[in-house]
Amino acid sequence: MFDAHGKELQHLSAQAFGAMLETEIGSERSEVAISALMQRQKGFLASGQTLDLNWRRKQLLILRDLVQSHEASILEALHADLGKSSTEAYMTEVGVILSEIRETLKQLKSWMQAETRRSPLAFFPARSQVRREPYGQCLIMSPWNYPLQLNLAPTIAALAAGNVAVLKPSELAPQLAGVLRKMISQGFPPEVLTVMEGDASLSTLLLSKRWDLIFFTGSTAIGRIVASAAAKHLTPCILELGGKSPCIVSRKANINLAARRIVWGKFINAGQTCVAPDYILAEEEVYDQLLAALRSEIRLRFGEHPLLNPELPKIVNDRHFQRLIALIDPAKIAEGGQYQSEQRKIAPTLLSKVSFEDSIMREEIFGPLLPLIPIKNLAVAQDLIREHEKPLALYLFSEDEAEQEMIARNISYGGGCMNDVLLHTGNGCLPFGGVGESGMGAYHGRDGFEAFSHRKGILYSSTRFDPPFRYRPWTSWKNKAFRLLLR
Repeated sequence: MFDAHGKELQHLSAQAFGAMLETEIGSERSEVAISALMQRQKGFLASGQTLDLNWRRKQLLILRDLVQSHEASILEALHADLGKSSTEAYMTEVGVILSEIRETLKQLKSWMQAETRRSPLAFFPARSQVRREPYGQCLIMSPWNYPLQLNLAPTIAALAAGNVAVLKPSELAPQLAGVLRKMISQGFPPEVLTVMEGDASLSTLLLSKRWDLIFFTGSTAIGRIVASAAAKHLTPCILELGGKSPCIVSRKANINLAARRIVWGKFINAGQTCVAPDYILAEEEVYDQLLAALRSEIRLRFGEHPLLNPELPKIVNDRHFQRLIALIDPAKIAEGGQYQSEQRKIAPTLLSKVSFEDSIMREEIFGPLLPLIPIKNLAVAQDLIREHEKPLALYLFSEDEAEQEMIARNISYGGGCMNDVLLHTGNGCLPFGGVGESGMGAYHGRDGFEAFSHRKGILYSSTRFDPPFRYRPWTSWKNKAFRLLLR
């Protein structure tokens, strides 16, 4: 129900409504504005336009053009918020989004086609199929660490599946959130796609509303709050969370290559990556060799004085910076450990011979600190990982296919790589998501389209023939017919 102001908002033009919405959010009238927006979105969905392939393709093309035309502003905002260099920002954010749009446009027609399924003989004559329909109104809540990618990747899936959405970016990356709001408002009417900026109070207000699907990326703790809010309305939700993702290094690994790839993946975005290697389990036989190779690789990539390297990203805010500094045990520093408080920069840091009892192993690190733990063999690694919550990602470096199969088969985790790190998240042909404490649901590519689609099963029964055995009264021959057809 709306007051007179809410009804007035319903009759504004899309442009005027969008302008009104920006002034309302953050005011005491924000609940009215959000309710009015949701009514507009519901009305637009009822028009049936989003069911059309050409409409969906058009939205994706608009989004692609917006990202390309605002690239300079996006890169500038990512540098302001997180200190990302233009190369890193393009590689991990802009380029990822453009690639995802390109693949979705290429495959969307085939994804949308109805899928034929077999019909049991007992239902003859009939045909069965699965159709995919949009859930409807989606709320997409995203974190600060990859504020473009983690807002727009689920948005691509939502639009491809024919949904409308409200995006709530993190207030901890305010520059990018502002650019995102500006560019989305230029390309989309609010009833299709809207960005709402605000703090936790806005998130709470949005979660109090009834959505058709909620997509959340962030911490496990906040994920529980989101799931609880969704449960009140029986709203399905996709939770992309985190956890301590292990990296196992076997004695059968290519050690120098492993070090190169681990350093690349761990220290991108100053380690503020949910799927970054959180800690290393290295077999004792190669532990010292790996540690030396990691130290050499850090110095090669970041220089002798990493804090002076202009490409070193910064920690997002002072609270996270202080939390990370407190996790550094000076007695265990094998490389790095330096930090610069004013710029919130921490040198890539290796911590040697850490144990699971150390404070750094009690929480997800989410920063440029990498603990190394020596293990006797991969069986020990397997047992250690199983003793803790299921990780979002797992990485194994080993040239032995039997070892790869053992880890892939015996340990439950969201996804991962063999002899590499992070790259599975960039493959649009693979599902990305967690399991257990690290999340529920998966997306990217076709899996994203499926995640934002309801699969509706339909049986088309013929009227040309009506088998009499299913109708009363039951007789012995009908009983025999049922037993024959339903065995």
